[in-house]
Amino acid sequence: MGKKGTPFIEVNNLKVHYTSEGRNIHAVNGVSFSLQKGETLGLVGETGAGKTTIAKSILRILPQPPAQVDSGEILLEGTDLLKLSDDEMRKIRGRRIAMIFQDPMTALNPVMRVGRQIAEGIALHEKISAKEAEKKAKRMLEMVGIPASRYRDYPHQFSGGMKQRVVIAMALSCNPDLLLADEPTTALDVTIQAQVLDIIKNLQKEMDTSMIMITHDLGIVAEVCDNVAVVYAGQIVEYGSREEIFDHPCHPYTIGLFGSLPDINSDVERLSPIMGMPPDPANLPSGCAFSPRCPYADERCKAAGVELTGIDGTHVCRCLHRDNEQVEKAARVTG
Repeated sequence: MGKKGTPFIEVNNLKVHYTSEGRNIHAVNGVSFSLQKGETLGLVGETGAGKTTIAKSILRILPQPPAQVDSGEILLEGTDLLKLSDDEMRKIRGRRIAMIFQDPMTALNPVMRVGRQIAEGIALHEKISAKEAEKKAKRMLEMVGIPASRYRDYPHQFSGGMKQRVVIAMALSCNPDLLLADEPTTALDVTIQAQVLDIIKNLQKEMDTSMIMITHDLGIVAEVCDNVAVVYAGQIVEYGSREEIFDHPCHPYTIGLFGSLPDINSDVERLSPIMGMPPDPANLPSGCAFSPRCPYADERCKAAGVELTGIDGTHVCRCLHRDNEQVEKAARVTG
């Protein structure tokens, strides 16, 4: 999916499970996608869909145990990250791949000055003196809108939005080739969200950084992503360019996500939610994982797994009913 020449990063048939209280929790179930240099891919879906597990698998920071990568490849310019030693992977983290974590409160060390937390990674990867690392760390703070004079402040002296800016400065301090942004604006108010997104977009453009944006906010996807992968129960159920997904959603789950968004131009009393709950990842239904919640599901959907099928261009969908007249009508309403 998304192949236009040799991809910068490619994930092939990734499967990950967690073990908890004797149960196997199937978090990622055969995910594949690729990303070109400088592009942004949005991973969209409800909480628990497996989006963060995919990102942590790429960075190789899953806790093992309880997590276990069962199969797959994660190719960074042809090199399989899953086969690298821990020492080799440490050279890649921060330098070639960096991550903006969802909660800045837990991403920062509360007893270490913020400037030192940024400078530490710079000194490690760029092999420069402590003085030069400090100088670059101050430049990074200023790039995200924080005065260099706050280099010696502690995390508790910053607001939530300012903490997230520090985390962004840390992630981008070594000019990484790939940025994994795990819901970087979820904990922020709307005004600060817009500022943080602008910072990420501008720095990404300036440094020609590829990005995987993990979010459940379709507004963010519309603003920053080139391609979109809709994730449900550890699988990609629909994939395509931003225009393909927004203009022609085909999977009932994607259509449901759009249908549950508030529309200022519509005079409705209630939003249209997706009925039901996501499946238990320790006991996934046979066949299509979305079938228990899908208004169009029939016995075929419940009998066997559904493969991704090409629609047009890069657009693919995992649904037997994408040509159903009712599905197409719902898509026209929400698309």
